Amino acid sequence: MKQHYDVIIVGGGIIGNSIAYQLSKRNKHVLIIEKDGLNEKASSAAAGMLGAQSELEGDNPLFQLAQKSRAMFPELAEELQSLSGIDIELKQSGILKVAQTDDERAHLESVAALQQSMGQEAEWLSAEKIRMKEPELSDAALGGFYIPNDGQVSAPLLSQAFAQSAAVLGTDILEHMNVDDFLQEDNRIIGVKTSSDSFYAKEVVVAGGAWSNEILRKAGVSLDVHPVKGECFAVRHDQPIVSSSIFLENGYIVPKSGGRIIIGATQKPDEFDQSVQLQGVSGLIENATNIVPALQEARWENAWAGIRPQTGDGLPYIGRPPHVNGLSIAAGHFRNGILLSPITGIRVADLLEDKPIDAAFAVDRKPLETITT
Repeated sequence: MKQHYDVIIVGGGIIGNSIAYQLSKRNKHVLIIEKDGLNEKASSAAAGMLGAQSELEGDNPLFQLAQKSRAMFPELAEELQSLSGIDIELKQSGILKVAQTDDERAHLESVAALQQSMGQEAEWLSAEKIRMKEPELSDAALGGFYIPNDGQVSAPLLSQAFAQSAAVLGTDILEHMNVDDFLQEDNRIIGVKTSSDSFYAKEVVVAGGAWSNEILRKAGVSLDVHPVKGECFAVRHDQPIVSSSIFLENGYIVPKSGGRIIIGATQKPDEFDQSVQLQGVSGLIENATNIVPALQEARWENAWAGIRPQTGDGLPYIGRPPHVNGLSIAAGHFRNGILLSPITGIRVADLLEDKPIDAAFAVDRKPLETITT
């Protein structure tokens, strides 16, 4: 393996892989370094919802970024399949955000009206209409906010497709290799030191998800990114139960191919432990079967947990830290890493070409603590 690259990406999850793909398309020589295996953390744990309107409700920079990213998926799916042979299982079957209390109903009706006023496709469905659309919903569903343009993909397949497509275009990938330190010269990052060797690049991009802060401390930077553990489980049913992804205040139900259904997710801040606890899963089961009773007949498949990267203000970081040249960051996408992966790859590639990007996601939008290593 060679030692000199245009860009080194620290982190082989969906964000790092998307960045590598976009840079490779621009003829950059890229190396991905991943401390575990590719796509073993949050990228493989996600349900894959593209909830540009269901996750994000108002007109703000993240909402606009999500709209742009969602619109990229149809063309991206064809591109990635052509290069990697992987079908990312894009389904534009809509997301139904269900109200289970009077307060939720009032809130979701207002959100539907707001998004309609913004020119977004959104429809409020009464309790009667919601059950016409999804007959298996129980009487606990008091109405729903239907978003036809939100959809889903297979998160593991999307991340694999990014990585394999990047590799086809020339990206090198180094798995099971920890970055021990950053190489610096004249206040500029010039590469990284691993347990086996040193690698050099014009730019190093940290895309380590919930572990990004731990990585960045080695470069003398502290970032406001913290872990949020999310537990999920999967079941199978011989008959289709729901056609749309069901989004609840306390979880979600996402139908996949082959009768598989993913149900999630708990939110446990500041936990890196990836074990699954009975308390978390039992709560998810109760929530899901309360709204879709037919799930009680489904067969158990497996359960898992993912560690999602959250930031203090809820916005991801896409940019460069002040006073440290040669270093870029893409981290803190929380529950929207799958949705935002296409646009994040493009924005980081633009950043490395010194093109202007949205200041709302700048690394220095809040003061960063500089630490001594």
